[in-house]
Amino acid sequence: MSDNNCSTVTEFIILGLTDDPTLCVILFVIFLGVYAVTLVGNLSIIILVRNTSQLHTPMYLFLSHLAFVDIGYSSSVTPLMLINFLEDKNAIPLGGCVAQMCSTATFGTTECFLLAVMAYDRYVAICSPLLYSTNMSTKVCILLLIISYVGGCVNAWIFTSFLLNRSFCGPNEINHFFCDYSPLLKLSYSQDDLAEIFPSASAGSVIMITALIILISYAYILFSVLKIRSTEGRSKAFSTCTSHLTAVTLSYGTITFIYVLPKSNYSTDENKVVSVFYTVMIPMLNPLIYSLRNNEVKGALRKLMSRKHLFS
Repeated sequence: MSDNNCSTVTEFIILGLTDDPTLCVILFVIFLGVYAVTLVGNLSIIILVRNTSQLHTPMYLFLSHLAFVDIGYSSSVTPLMLINFLEDKNAIPLGGCVAQMCSTATFGTTECFLLAVMAYDRYVAICSPLLYSTNMSTKVCILLLIISYVGGCVNAWIFTSFLLNRSFCGPNEINHFFCDYSPLLKLSYSQDDLAEIFPSASAGSVIMITALIILISYAYILFSVLKIRSTEGRSKAFSTCTSHLTAVTLSYGTITFIYVLPKSNYSTDENKVVSVFYTVMIPMLNPLIYSLRNNEVKGALRKLMSRKHLFS
């Protein structure tokens, strides 16, 4: 909806990370490799969980969905960024820009919920092992997955609905490498404080709720592990949590930088660098973290590879 003196914008120009031609070529090669590793790593996790009976447990079910979400998250951003490195002027229609923002918000929020669900799963496994099969039944796991995906969709819908109610005219250059909410909001013509407050409150609520679930879960896990007398028992209990803790630290560390710290504390370039890390690098790192630090995954991968070698 545009005012009489407003010439409606139909497309946006993505400025990207840099306009240096040499640096663009270097970054294109680097991020193409990162994207390839992201796809191969996460697809391998999904295939491995589906084809290995010993991994048919709630923990690995959630891990396979985390891998799927990471593929969606990275694929929402990386292809456009790669194109931007090759073209002098990377234009994207308004509808495409909104769709990209909606996609990144959906997958990003769903990942937060999944990390919280995985923390709860570890809490039940360590603190109530005798009731694990009951408390983490198939129905419960499906319900937790539905909540995660619905939560991601609802948060994305809030962002998208507020954005679609705003007018765009005049400047159409987005000083970012993808269509993020804040840069788009700055280019909008309408004056509506709710468009700044409500989506931020929604994202902040998701971060706080999921972070609180993770903190409470690991507080109980820590108390339970400290009660274990044998060093071997403590080490085994902690080993099931280290991969998840590493992934949580990486994800929430960057999310805090973007959404919690005051905007005056960092520049647009710093914002871009951190955004690259959580939208492009973390989806690549997650499968590496879970495979390199998990003996069950490594063992299942070796068995699958040897099985294929025998039949080849």
